[in-house]
Amino acid sequence: MDMLNVEKLSKVYGGKVTYRALTDIDLVVRRGEFVGIMGPSGSGKTTLLNMVATIDSPTSGEVLLKGENPHRMKGSKLALFRRRHLGFVFQDFNLLDTLTIGENIVLPLTLDKKSLEEMEQKLMAVAKKLGIVEILDKRTYEVSGGQAQRAAIARAIIHSPSLLLADEPTGNLDSKSSRSVMETMETINSEDGTTMMMVTHDPLAASYCHRVVFIKDGRLYNEIHRGESRQDFFQQIVDVLSLMGGNAHDLSSVRV
Repeated sequence: MDMLNVEKLSKVYGGKVTYRALTDIDLVVRRGEFVGIMGPSGSGKTTLLNMVATIDSPTSGEVLLKGENPHRMKGSKLALFRRRHLGFVFQDFNLLDTLTIGENIVLPLTLDKKSLEEMEQKLMAVAKKLGIVEILDKRTYEVSGGQAQRAAIARAIIHSPSLLLADEPTGNLDSKSSRSVMETMETINSEDGTTMMMVTHDPLAASYCHRVVFIKDGRLYNEIHRGESRQDFFQQIVDVLSLMGGNAHDLSSVRV
């Protein structure tokens, strides 16, 4: 069953000079799949993610999530659809400093007016899964970057979204925290079957995906699938990035 169908998606930004960010993107993400999106800066990968997230709307083409086109929805119907079906994880965590970690995590449930008992149950379940039970009463500035990102992932999955969208989730983390966050996402994907789509420039993070789609100059450039070995997949990702040019740093010496 397909979770996401992106068909002939194009995005042109108007203005004095029109700028074509995406051209005729076709992409299918199956239920339970973990897909990475990579490409040089300015390639259109974040534009694609934002259109799937309904943050931005396409110039032409369609985004279908579970067969529905959220871009045809208005106001409260769209807000409800987004809240029910989508979970978001961003590079800078987007946690509220005025709330504790626990209060941040249950935010999606308070919006849906769930009972306190149900919120508490779900919070403990998700906190245990992500290994952050001991920080639930702390404030955001009292925890490490890796813990903050795990809290952000907890918030993104507490309402069991159909699709988790992540934009550079390891962008602000050191390599040890990055690895722990990616292992967390891999576990959620495999144990809960949560479908995931992640934009990243980090080959180590991308090596945790089932498949990586590469975008260059707003068009699909290539895609590769992970086999048995994550190390081999990491190397393949690095090889494609260096073929593409752009911001593929010398990564051959990185330990995976």
